[in-house]
Amino acid sequence: MDGSNSRPNTKHQGVTIPVGGGMICLLLAVSAILAIFSGAGCRQFRYRLRNAPPEQFVPNPLDLPTAPDAFVWSQVIDAVDDYFRIVRETPVQNADGFILDGRVETAYSIGASCFEPWRKDSTPGFERWQGTLQSIRRRAIVTVRPRGPGYTVEVVVQKDLEDVGRAVSSTQSSIGIRHDSSIERRGWLVEGTPETLGWIPLGRDSSLEQVILSDIFGRITQKDAEGLLHH
Repeated sequence: MDGSNSRPNTKHQGVTIPVGGGMICLLLAVSAILAIFSGAGCRQFRYRLRNAPPEQFVPNPLDLPTAPDAFVWSQVIDAVDDYFRIVRETPVQNADGFILDGRVETAYSIGASCFEPWRKDSTPGFERWQGTLQSIRRRAIVTVRPRGPGYTVEVVVQKDLEDVGRAVSSTQSSIGIRHDSSIERRGWLVEGTPETLGWIPLGRDSSLEQVILSDIFGRITQKDAEGLLHH
């Protein structure tokens, strides 16, 4: 066999290309891509992964512009209702000589997990992961105060952690015998399930407060686009 035909060839659209040459071209292409990513572009990409973009801080309480009290209150209710179920509300009044603070109270809501992206009561990142791994509940209290011709709105989101007697995966029985002098009556317990002892306050969820405040401010200051349906 002739030595010139010892290297296998591949045909592509009528052109014969040696296999060895194709491998060299592939290696050169990979090297070029690695060289590009090792430059400034790759450094910017790594920075974006390690450092989140700075977020604009919204004051709490937040000053709202002058607007009819009925319009302001409807926008506040519409915004809060997207995050929690409202259980009690007192409308704000700032017209005809009547001045009255508005107040909205919501029911407790178990924090959304990473498997519930349609829910908005947990902000992305730490709060949503915490709601996935722990039993977290939240409620919101929104206060709208007349301030001259305008208003100030304050959002307080309280966050609690469930206090259970033991871990869900614990092998310890939920019915135990105590050897102290106190008497503890627990009633009927289901074997194998943890007992809820209450809720531990974790303070305020400032990240969700910022989101709700931004939502309220945007609804009041931004005009509806023509031809689009807004709720």
